Amino acid sequence: MSTEVGSRVVWVARHADRLDFADPTWAAGATHPHDPPLSQLGQRQAEALTARLSTETITHLFASPFLRCVESALAIARTCGLHVKIEAGLSEWLNADWFPDPPELEPVARLAARYTHVDTSYTSRGQLHFGESGGEALERSAATCRRLTEEFDGNLLLVGHCASVLGSLAGLIGRPAVEGVIADPPYCSLSKVIRPAGCNWRLIYTGDVSHLPAISGA
Repeated sequence: MSTEVGSRVVWVARHADRLDFADPTWAAGATHPHDPPLSQLGQRQAEALTARLSTETITHLFASPFLRCVESALAIARTCGLHVKIEAGLSEWLNADWFPDPPELEPVARLAARYTHVDTSYTSRGQLHFGESGGEALERSAATCRRLTEEFDGNLLLVGHCASVLGSLAGLIGRPAVEGVIADPPYCSLSKVIRPAGCNWRLIYTGDVSHLPAISGA
């Protein structure tokens, strides 16, 4: 699928299916129970997303530090010849109802030791804020997305969570996500925002899962 000539593109994807939802017993024996990897279905979904994006021009790839987002981005990185920049500003909404304590996540150096396509030279522009409100989580990801588009040229792909996808999109198009302008994105869905030369960012579509039907029920 080609992009309009002269336009800049930001793709925003939600991570694929997570292991703890597929296997509720997984967390009991996990070292980092609040940081699940992808399920087998999620891995197939990530491969399908990679196939969808393989013909697109992507200059920089950013992912939340949560493992499900990193793993969702890795196949794209390998296929497109990119490295995954770990960006804390795209993290999950860190509310106390979901996390009794700040979640323990794998350090970037350890992720890079396990996955060769993780960029160890990148410094996250955003920060984790444990105990944040929903509005604060949306604004945190919105501010991060705006900063990334200002600092990095070319077309960007961001891989995050429901809240950080909503915040990133709202941050670019200038509409609060809480107004319902943007629906909650399904797992491994893809959203597209473009900025034609001399114009503002424009939402093309959000929550697209047309690349998933063949495997979504597997």
